[in-house]
Amino acid sequence: MKKTVKPFSTVSPAKKVAGFITKFDANIARQINAARRVLRKRFPTANELVYDNYNFFVIGFGTTERTSDCLFSLAANAKGVGLHFYWGAKLPDPHRILLGSGSQNRFIRLESAATLSNQQVKDLLMGAVAQARVPLPASGRGRTIIKSISAKQRPRREVAK
Repeated sequence: MKKTVKPFSTVSPAKKVAGFITKFDANIARQINAARRVLRKRFPTANELVYDNYNFFVIGFGTTERTSDCLFSLAANAKGVGLHFYWGAKLPDPHRILLGSGSQNRFIRLESAATLSNQQVKDLLMGAVAQARVPLPASGRGRTIIKSISAKQRPRREVAK
């Protein structure tokens, strides 16, 4: 039986991510890019784990290359962008801004990247960093790692009714 060897991709992760984001309406694409810039600046040593899945486009920010070491993520679909906390059910949330009722994940909806400057959101982000099983590296720059790309995806743009 002959094995098929996948050709090595010469497209950089940065270009792939840019291509994923161009699938969205301009307003949502701008929001993804702006929120990503804020989080990259605030957490430069975090790895970006990128998933272009069926339901959502996700950029997870983690301490390692493992999904389970993800601290928080941007998740976008045609309706908007959210900030998800992988272990959000364990985060202190005295202002009760986290949404969701599952046993693990919690999220907030991002009206814009400016939401990330809200002190309550900053506290949640720092809480996620503080509870990390593996700490963020003290120096260096995190990598962008494309984890998966789904062949089938929901539309990334609003469908007119």
